[in-house]
Amino acid sequence: MNFLERFFGNKSAKSAKERLQLVLIHDRTDLNPLVLEALKDDLIAAISKHIDIDPASVRIEVEHEGRSQRLIADIPLRVTSRRRMG
Repeated sequence: MNFLERFFGNKSAKSAKERLQLVLIHDRTDLNPLVLEALKDDLIAAISKHIDIDPASVRIEVEHEGRSQRLIADIPLRVTSRRRMG
């Protein structure tokens, strides 16, 4: 169990970690945390029109490799049961 989980509990630690990641992303890129959050909301809205996803579990982050940056979207899909035909 890491320090944040012990101090804030699991859910609060997760939320604190996400906020810290947004702050770090802002420091490393020109992306304002509000812009990144708006991008996340737009992605959720667009993808939700076509696929059943879990919006609470969506993670958006920017990876840095040398001078390159990469936007990573982790979007968990909800399991849907298929009906059998016949």
